[in-house]
Amino acid sequence: MNLIAYYRVSTDKQGRSGLGLAAQESAVQQHATSGGHRIVAQFVEVESGKRADRPQLAAALAACRLHRATLCIAKLDRLARNLAFVANLMESGTDFVAVDNPTANRLTIHLLAAIAEHEREMISQRTKAALAAAKARGVRLGNPNGAAALMPGHREAAVKGGAVARERADQRAAQILPILQQLELEVGGSAVELAKALNFRGVPAPAGGVWYPEQVRRVWRRAKNWSFDGP
Repeated sequence: MNLIAYYRVSTDKQGRSGLGLAAQESAVQQHATSGGHRIVAQFVEVESGKRADRPQLAAALAACRLHRATLCIAKLDRLARNLAFVANLMESGTDFVAVDNPTANRLTIHLLAAIAEHEREMISQRTKAALAAAKARGVRLGNPNGAAALMPGHREAAVKGGAVARERADQRAAQILPILQQLELEVGGSAVELAKALNFRGVPAPAGGVWYPEQVRRVWRRAKNWSFDGP
C-alpha cells in the first residue's frame, strides 16, 4: 500500500536536533520495508501533543486522500495524546496505522488513545505536585545565577564547543549553497518550497533528518555571511 509518513516532535529544540525524529523515521521505514509498502510523502510537525491545530498533519491527511494512501505514524502518542482528537480523525475516513501496534482495530486504538491521554494528565499532575512540594520546603527552583553559575573550565569548554559547531555549520552551508541556488531557479525563493524540494530530492538536513523552512533560512544567512536575509 501507499503510505504517508507523519512525524511529530514536541519542541523546536527536538526538531532542530533530530531528537526523537530519527527513531520515528527508522520505525516507519522498517514497517514499510517489511510490509512491502511505499512511502510516497512525509510530513514533520513541531507541536505539542495537546494541540489539535496542526498544519502539517492537515497536509498529510490531504496527501492521503490524494494518493489514496494510509497515514503511518511510529507511535500512537506521536499522533495525539487526546482521545477526542483521535476519534475525530478516525471518523474523517482516513486510514492510519501506528507502527507500534499495526494490527490494532478501531476499538484498540480508542483504548490506547484513552490510556495515552490519561498518562499525559498524570505526568502533568505529578510534575505540578512535585514542584509545589519542593517550593513548600523552601527549595529555590531553577538556577538563580543562570550561566554565571558555570565553573570557569566549563565556560571555556562551552566556548570552544560553540566555535567548533559554528565552523561545521558554516562548512555545511557552503556545501549546500549551490544546491539551494539551483533549486531557487526551479521552484522559486520561498523557504517553504525550497525545504520541500530538498526533502523530495533526499538531501539530508544538517541534523540528518528532514528540512524545515527555518533551516533553509539559516543556511542562506550563513552562506551569505549573514548579509543576506535569504528567501
